[in-house]
Amino acid sequence: MDRIDSDILLRLQENARISNVELAAAVGLSPSACLRRVNLLEQSGVIDSYNASLNAAKLGHEVLVLMQITLEGQSAEMLAEFEAAAAKIPQVLACFLIAGESDYILRVAARDVGDFGRLHAEKLSALPHVLRMESSFVMREVFTRSLAPPTN
Repeated sequence: MDRIDSDILLRLQENARISNVELAAAVGLSPSACLRRVNLLEQSGVIDSYNASLNAAKLGHEVLVLMQITLEGQSAEMLAEFEAAAAKIPQVLACFLIAGESDYILRVAARDVGDFGRLHAEKLSALPHVLRMESSFVMREVFTRSLAPPTN
């Protein structure tokens, strides 16, 4: 990776819908050279995906909850069963296996506190091998960002 690759990544993070012609002009390359570099960044896995970041509140999900989950054990089978079940709940936006007192942190979206209560009672509390759950309601998201590309 060189400075041009870093500049391409930075500009794609700012606007993943930028045209190749605009991107090439912004980073000082010909369109064909720019496209080759973007393709190499995709093929090497540096660029994971392109996606739209949706505003949960505007979609009717006003409540964001971070949940710490502790399992009864940590066998590979228990972890796999928990992860597969959590992935089936659409309101679970992210699931992180962590080191420390808890085993997982989930980021969960709900329409309101009552909706979270229903989700907790019907789906989250039914996740396999759960020993303990602790919920923290997000008051305000300060920022979310992707990793900045390295600068050379």
